[in-house]
Amino acid sequence: MPQPAIEPVRASHTRAGKVAAAREDAPVGDRPLKAEVKGVNFFYGAKQALKNINLPIPERTVTALIGPSGCGKSTLLRCFNRMHDLYPNNRYEGEILLHPTQVNILSPSVDPMEMRLRTGMVFQKPNPFPKSIFENVAYGLRLRFVKDREVLAERVEAALVAAALWGEVKDRLHQSAFNLSGGQQQRLCVARALATDPELLLLDEPTSALDPIATSKIEDMVFTLKETVTILIVTHNMEQAARMADYTGFMYLGELIERGPTAQMFQRPKNELTEKYLTGSFG
Repeated sequence: MPQPAIEPVRASHTRAGKVAAAREDAPVGDRPLKAEVKGVNFFYGAKQALKNINLPIPERTVTALIGPSGCGKSTLLRCFNRMHDLYPNNRYEGEILLHPTQVNILSPSVDPMEMRLRTGMVFQKPNPFPKSIFENVAYGLRLRFVKDREVLAERVEAALVAAALWGEVKDRLHQSAFNLSGGQQQRLCVARALATDPELLLLDEPTSALDPIATSKIEDMVFTLKETVTILIVTHNMEQAARMADYTGFMYLGELIERGPTAQMFQRPKNELTEKYLTGSFG
């Protein structure tokens, strides 16, 4: 007796696809661009890690980068704040434009330190400085020569409020940042990045080292933050991308295979490679 045909798994049938479909976001398609990656190649010495990347990033949205390990997600993220400049023999080609000024982040004439203040970065593992909670947040402000105590106090408080941490630390600002839990330390790093009013907030797997409760707090914080700052996040967690991101880009072997609205990407991907990754065929 012939066996019934087995229906192939579709991206829309996955848990992440259902999460994306359940979101009821306000339309963001008509927002102006905050940044734009145009024809970017990146080389670690002779090895090419990024290949002709083109990526629009609308302002006050969350854009997620997904893909298997080693596909170039974090490499691309670190181009935005010129982290690669810290190591020899790295080389950029192409442009990353900040709108509306059209400043090319990758231009040799642009100060990398200035870019790191304009594009706040938060890494996989919390990395607070061996300083007090207050001085961690004030660090970037002091680099910008903010010296007035009242101004510093106001800006530090505002950053901690934005990072959903103020209520937990307001009575111990001068204690060591190392006294905080892992989730609190990560939100402190977000506050440190926010204190200088960055034009972009870059999050590189910000919850990978956190428990589910701390992860939920970070995700809730991101929803609030996108009202005032544009966010680019790298994540291996496809359900997290489906929950948080307005737009998602899928990367593979240094190329941006597909980018689009998150619900479309997870339910109706246009590229077969994207479909295979979303359904767990590889990666």
